[in-house]
Parts: sequence; structure tokens; C-alpha cells
Amino acid sequence: MVQAKKLTYTSHIAASIVLTDITPVILTYNEAANIGRILERLAWAREVVVVDSVSTDETLAIADRFPNVRVVSRPFDTHAQQWRFATTETSIASDWILRLDADYIMEPALRDEIAALVPTPEVAAYQIGFTYCMDGRPLRASLYPSLPVLFRRGRGAFVQDGHTEKLRIDGPVVPLANRLLHDDRKTTERWLQSQSRYQASEAEKLISRPWSELSWPDRLRCTRVLGPIAVAVHCLFVKGLIFDGTAGLLYTAQRVTADLILSMHLLRRDIAK
Repeated sequence: MVQAKKLTYTSHIAASIVLTDITPVILTYNEAANIGRILERLAWAREVVVVDSVSTDETLAIADRFPNVRVVSRPFDTHAQQWRFATTETSIASDWILRLDADYIMEPALRDEIAALVPTPEVAAYQIGFTYCMDGRPLRASLYPSLPVLFRRGRGAFVQDGHTEKLRIDGPVVPLANRLLHDDRKTTERWLQSQSRYQASEAEKLISRPWSELSWPDRLRCTRVLGPIAVAVHCLFVKGLIFDGTAGLLYTAQRVTADLILSMHLLRRDIAK
């Protein structure tokens, strides 16, 4: 994860970010449950680039309703490759790129904070935290990390990391005060199908790395048993999600299920040895 750095701004060499000089970029595959909500909040953008992995639902029909959206199709291979293509091969000319998932929502306070930014030339990116929502109900906390979301074009490189990607930033990263909402409305069946694929990649990542390079959570996951238990305790009691009622319990159930699926992939590999 990129470490955020605090910078002292010097106004006479800094230049304001103009919202119309930011290009939001979104990856999609069968995101009809989500895509309309995020595009509604991006009406301020001169152009939004949607890179679609050949969706078969109403994703593209919904995107076509927004006049500032340009859709580019590309069959999916990896998240890192898809993001590299989306940010470097879709003729984006703006100085700044706002990378978004289809299940994010950008609220007016974050938009206004970005519009007021006056970055010095060395600032390469801005890191944004997330408020996780379950069917529209915000949680007090989650396991979702803050990410460098707004970055200068040409100052970020995507690398594959397990089932997903990481964005490595060339230069200082500054944290923002306001947050994005993460609110995925896809069905439980779709979520389970995705987790089966994701956790297979996570299992491959865990077994391919030396023990010394693994974080403590990943070391617990490698036990095949302690990972799901630790996730349940951490979500419910450390993060306090037991106080978020049904939404907190559902989020915890999802995270425990993801770790159980990971354990099953690891155990199946053990049996096949």
C-alpha cells in the first residue's frame, strides 16, 4: 500500500485542479446493478471512460444514457492489464485520472474537496478512504483499505496482486478528508461466484510468497483454520460491526465466507500434492 505523505503547499508554484481536467475511468462487467448510481454523480466530468469487459446485462444500455460517457470494450484478462489499458490506451488527454469501480459512489463533499485542491508539481496522487455500505446502509468500519484513487496521468503503474491490482505511484501521495462510498448491489449468487475466482488467485499468491514476506493476517490465513475465526472476531468486536445490526452481520458473514473459500482452495491444493 502506498504511504500517504503530508506536504507543505507553496501557493505561488501550485496550480488548482479543474474538475473538467479530471477523467474518471471505470471498469465494468455486468454492473447493471451499480453503474447508473456512479455515473449520476459524475455529471461534472467532461468525459467518463468506461472500459467494459463484454458485459451481457444492461450495463452498456445504462451507460449510453449519459452523454459524457465513452465506452471502450476489451475482453478481460487481469485487473492490472485492464487498468493499464484503460488509463494508457484509451486516448485520455487530461492531466488527472480518477480511477473508480462501478460500485463506488462519489458524494458532493468529496467532489468539492477535489475541486478546491491546489497541488504542488511534485504531488503525484491523492489517497481516499471508503465508507462501506450494505445495500445502501453505511457501516461504521470495514476491512476495505484506503487507496490512491486520483493520480496524475503517467505517474501510476498497475501491478497484479492476487486477484486484484495495486497502483504504484511515482511520487508523494496526499490523503483527502472526504471518502468514497462502496455500495455493491449485485446479488449474493454473483458475489459467491466472484469470490470463488478471487480466492483461487489469493491462494496462489499466498503459496508463492516466502513466509517472511507475508503479513500477519496472511500468515493466519495460511493456517487454513485461524483465518475465518480471526476475521469474524476482528469485524464484530475490533471494528465494532456487531453494533451495526443486520448490515454489520452481513458484511462479517461475507468476509468470513471469503476466508473460508480461501481455506478450501488451500486445502484442496494440500490434498493434490
